[in-house]
Amino acid sequence: MSNAEVWLNETLYPEWGQRFRVKRELARVRSRFQDIFIFESFTHGRVLVLDGVVQITEADEFVYQEMLTHVPLLAHGSAAHVLIIGAGDGGVLRRVLEHRTVARAVMVEIDGEVIRLAKEFLPTIGGNAWEDPRAEVIVGDGIDYVKRAPTASFDVIIVDSTDPIGVGEVLFTDEFYAHCARILSARGIIVNQCGVPFMQAGELRETSARRAKFFPLVTAYVAAVPTYVGGFMTLGFAAKAPETAVVPASVLRERAEASGILGTTRYWTPEVHAAAFHLPPYIAALLPS
Repeated sequence: MSNAEVWLNETLYPEWGQRFRVKRELARVRSRFQDIFIFESFTHGRVLVLDGVVQITEADEFVYQEMLTHVPLLAHGSAAHVLIIGAGDGGVLRRVLEHRTVARAVMVEIDGEVIRLAKEFLPTIGGNAWEDPRAEVIVGDGIDYVKRAPTASFDVIIVDSTDPIGVGEVLFTDEFYAHCARILSARGIIVNQCGVPFMQAGELRETSARRAKFFPLVTAYVAAVPTYVGGFMTLGFAAKAPETAVVPASVLRERAEASGILGTTRYWTPEVHAAAFHLPPYIAALLPS
């Protein structure tokens, strides 16, 4: 069988999934934590797969990465110190560092093999972020890092993890969110992916309920990522300052211009940012009342 006839079958739910035609296999590694597979597709460029689940593709990564990064940073308005948990492909780190207002970005990824393989086979996703002097890349446990981090040492925390199973499960616990609240500054914000609520309603519901124990504001916003099938992807948003979830597009535009990202994005705009928090009722019903 030739490579042109090979397909990756991604079983997302018991009776539903998607598949990609594989043009060329680039890497297949079993790390201490997970199976890592990178291949070149015919339609989505290069694709990163962890434990059989597609994490990112070159074609549409900009949607997820921009919304996961620019929304919390611009909602905060003056974030200088950013903590990234996971995101070993480097895409979040790259976009955090696009903000000239950011003085320091710490990225903690538990699986060093993801970083190594992303640098080699997915160089366009991380770009030059790995060499930026403001970046501190740590191969280690995000739970342990937030336990030890000083109080009020970060303005924004971005959690880019797998779903709450396996290696990513500990990033959805009460203990983790309690420490995140402690190490965030007075107007601090934490965001993380909460799945596709049409098929994974429990993920957003349970994560939001946990975070409500530690943050006065708990909500979510949406992004349409073609690779994440099943409808809108939700991104959980929890903040110490409730007003950060409702920022007028005019203010977001001013902040984006000051940060240096205005006009550089392919999905995020001030208007998209503001609209993303206006949730369809079937998603809004999953949030704490």
